[in-house]
Amino acid sequence: MGSWLYAKNNMRNSSNYSYFSKEEEENTKTQRSRFNPYDHLNIKLNPDGTLNRGQARPTIEANPNGDPVVSKDITLNVKTKTWVRIFRPTKLPSNNDNTIARLPIVIYCHHGGWILLSAADSDAHTNCEEIASELLTIVVSVNYRLAPESRLPAQYEDAVDAINWVKEQATNPNGEQWLKDYGDFSRCYLYGVGCGGNIMLYSSLKTDLMKLKPLKIAGIIMNQPMLGGIQRTESELRYATDEILPLPVLDLLWELALPKSINRDHRYCNPMVQGPHKQMISTLKRCLVTGFSGDPMIDRQQEFVEMLVACGVQVEACFDDYGFHNIDLVDPRRANELLNIVREFMFR
Repeated sequence: MGSWLYAKNNMRNSSNYSYFSKEEEENTKTQRSRFNPYDHLNIKLNPDGTLNRGQARPTIEANPNGDPVVSKDITLNVKTKTWVRIFRPTKLPSNNDNTIARLPIVIYCHHGGWILLSAADSDAHTNCEEIASELLTIVVSVNYRLAPESRLPAQYEDAVDAINWVKEQATNPNGEQWLKDYGDFSRCYLYGVGCGGNIMLYSSLKTDLMKLKPLKIAGIIMNQPMLGGIQRTESELRYATDEILPLPVLDLLWELALPKSINRDHRYCNPMVQGPHKQMISTLKRCLVTGFSGDPMIDRQQEFVEMLVACGVQVEACFDDYGFHNIDLVDPRRANELLNIVREFMFR
């Protein structure tokens, strides 16, 4: 079992990255050329800019009669065809006076590299069930639009729609009953995995200008947030031929997600670049950033934490010294460790 290292004790200064030599980088490029990212992802780009996605992953239907968690799907935006899946634990805690205790609300965005999966994906569904049952929360999982059919910032807009929708349930007499009866609107957390972590970063920046009362964002949880940039980091070069996220695949995911007129040094991809967004970042609420040392994006994630600290954000960061991208979705021990870290962040 890997040990979790707090970033403040395990950080690299972004100005001191040790990049590979020119010869080593050329060898890396040769290795990368063996990968066809479309084959790796089992996708095909159509002339009209849409994707043919290969064999579908397993999905799970919502279950309003489940145990220990019930779930149901609700339309979010008819125009954009987005929806949310709500999860609620069946065993509800009680206050000292035997009334039902209000549960924190977690708004969740799944992984999938911008182009794949949905809120019904088996991994995303199971993860939300675990968050709801183990942490005793209500989870609102956002089925946001996918790229390249809908490029950034569409995904940020969908997450903002979900945040607004949750807020409206607090004051709407006909609002969603699970949220009205059991949700604590003063304790709302934004939780994103992979590209979902990126989505939660930028959607949360928009909430500073929104009238959210009685909803209050208590924190942002970014698990292995998807970040990029033009200049290669040491970890990207080291894991250029990674079995899960080789560099050509990462590059393609960004190519399909970013607006066609911009490159990987746009703030959507690389929040560490200079720009007016840095001032907005200083307004972020408490943040938790987690990652694994075998992830090609680990250097960027650690540099991201450094930037948050420099901007005055209250941030906690845990990086496991073993593991790879999304290992927590296949290794129950890592999933449990991550849940404990999130629990401490939410309930400290």
